[in-house]
Amino acid sequence: MELLYTQTDGIAVATLNRPEVMNALNRTLRLALRDAVARAAAEARVLVITGAGRGFSSGQDLGDARSLADVDLERILRDEYEPLLLAIADCPIPTIAAVNGPAVGAGANLALGCDVVIAAESASFAQSFTRIGLVPDAGGTYWLPRQVGLPRAMGAMLFADSITARQAADWGMIYDCVPDAGFAAHWRARAEKLASGPATAYRGIKALLRASATATLPEQLAAEAAWQGQCGATADFSEGVMAFLQKRKPGFTGR
Repeated sequence: MELLYTQTDGIAVATLNRPEVMNALNRTLRLALRDAVARAAAEARVLVITGAGRGFSSGQDLGDARSLADVDLERILRDEYEPLLLAIADCPIPTIAAVNGPAVGAGANLALGCDVVIAAESASFAQSFTRIGLVPDAGGTYWLPRQVGLPRAMGAMLFADSITARQAADWGMIYDCVPDAGFAAHWRARAEKLASGPATAYRGIKALLRASATATLPEQLAAEAAWQGQCGATADFSEGVMAFLQKRKPGFTGR
């Protein structure tokens, strides 16, 4: 199977499973991952996307056609990548990219489109598109300048340099860079924390931050108030307040 999917204790893990080609994204894998995102949204409280073997993803599978004449890049992006990337962005539960190795091209931008990126220290990110005469795609020109600013995004894309996980963390491109030895335990602990947290508050955070780039201040203040009203009506809010007053850990249920 080109994608492995498990769900335990509210944590869904989708593993890109083409290690022989560094988890290159072919049509089958893209469609399977989109289905996994929808499944996780319906049955889990957090989704982790990671890679099998020594890499996260080498990006678009350049061997996924009989010849370059058969490749319609615009159609592939519109029909296959766009629905997948929008499904991840719109996913109502938190999404974590656990980047276990190189993330290249569309593979890097797949990771950057998740809510949180946690990378092993040996991992790296590369906007490698100009190496084959292309512009960055898979959302890279949207996410990267928002994460690191225009000058760094421009340089990373023009030069197609490989950026280490440590450098990516220093730039603010990813959330965390951790030693390889503790990588799997670390991202799982982070996933467990989110899976046991206040689900409505998480949905609100995702929605508010996604909207903030284009909203006016009055619009954002109104949106915050509306989401706070929703959160304030949940059992998790009541539990959180009681736990605070009783000086204990809250037992959130997602309701």
